[in-house]
Amino acid sequence: MAETGDRNDPYLAFNFLVEIDGVTTAGFAECSGLTTETDIVEYRNGDETNTLRKLAGLKKFTQIALKRGYTQSKELWDWRKKVMDGQTERQSGSIVLLDEARQEALRWNFREGWPSKWEGPTFNAKNNETAIETLEIAVEDLVLE
Repeated sequence: MAETGDRNDPYLAFNFLVEIDGVTTAGFAECSGLTTETDIVEYRNGDETNTLRKLAGLKKFTQIALKRGYTQSKELWDWRKKVMDGQTERQSGSIVLLDEARQEALRWNFREGWPSKWEGPTFNAKNNETAIETLEIAVEDLVLE
């Protein structure tokens, strides 16, 4: 009979929190954009034959997209409106993945975030879906703790 060891199951994607400046602001239905990328700089020495070197260039971070059911709270809209009015307010935050016991498992920290896009709900009288608002946050740094 095979021995059983400790299981190492993957975390479930629905169990997460969003904190902006240390406060859990709202329950979000979706979070995407936890992506880092480095530009590739192609370089060739003049004395080498047909060899193309690939160097690491600038690092980039995609926008973090947050979706939630639309409520009476105008907090996200007000933050976006400050940007539209030329008064950009940058904030730091975290996306926190929880384990099955709702304890913190992983944390992605972003800094210098500001709302680059807000999208209101799509209305359709033919269905009964929840009205969803989307906020995209431009960030300058993303670190996995």
